[in-house]
Amino acid sequence: MDKIAVLIPCYNESQTIGKVVEDFRKALPQAEIYVYDNNSSDGTDQIAREKGAIVRYEYQQGKGNVIRSMFRDIDADCYLMIDGDDTYPAEHAQDMVRPVLEGRADMVIGDRLSSTYFQENKRPFHNVGNKLVRGLINSLFQSKVKDIMTGYRAFSRAFVKNFPVLSKGFEIETEMTIFALDRNFKLVEIPIQYRDRPEGSVSKLNTTKDGLRVLKTIGTLFRDYRPYTFFSIASIAILIVSLILFIPVFNEYFKTGLVPRFPTLIFAGVLLVVAVLFWVCGIILSVIAKKHRQLFELFLIHFHKGRHDEENLH
Repeated sequence: MDKIAVLIPCYNESQTIGKVVEDFRKALPQAEIYVYDNNSSDGTDQIAREKGAIVRYEYQQGKGNVIRSMFRDIDADCYLMIDGDDTYPAEHAQDMVRPVLEGRADMVIGDRLSSTYFQENKRPFHNVGNKLVRGLINSLFQSKVKDIMTGYRAFSRAFVKNFPVLSKGFEIETEMTIFALDRNFKLVEIPIQYRDRPEGSVSKLNTTKDGLRVLKTIGTLFRDYRPYTFFSIASIAILIVSLILFIPVFNEYFKTGLVPRFPTLIFAGVLLVVAVLFWVCGIILSVIAKKHRQLFELFLIHFHKGRHDEENLH
């Protein structure tokens, strides 16, 4: 039988964690449920333990740090990640894990935005942020992912054991999505019902602070995964500024034969050199990024071969 692990990162979710564990125990009776407590002070860990979950601890604050520990520590054939705030109904659990167990997906995304998210979510800036992030990533990475920042996901072992977690906080979902797109992992999206937090349960997400972190993460990963496009855009922008400064000086020289604004001419020349350097950097880094993709594909081949050999031994 395939081993399923339900992963629940938690920080002060005592009001909801008991129900979440119970609901997913009923939905996936064959699964092991892990609750990773991230320095809660309200007894979240004790409630989860009483409900039968396996409780572990991550003392570095931040959802990204928790997921790094989960992915590193737990071995399974399929991983289902959810939040501990009871916003994701357990009745979708079987639908989420099935594509992974059948080999059709490396990451299944629980799509909130195509169903009830905008009606249930009472934080308008979160709605705007989700649309903005979705639009940016789909434009930059030529994709059609409907929900970038959902916390309801299922993963294959290949994804979990080969995903380098760099983020520390809530930007982790964005990083997962971009990594999966860049490395050509199989993605499946399943529309899910979303419900807002129950009364008295407080979100740990800071709209402004965490939103800026997400945007910074998108920019950084765009630079790392698509360096030619990133540096070409920067090169073109600098080139345009250079031409704006240079053309009036050139026109004046063409008319009078004089160059009265040498500082402007020199600055425009420097910007032109910088633009060329940016473009060359993009070419060099794109070759390196392509080489990394090739090495990653070779590594995945060996990973799957090792997994297959391990199964044959059993």
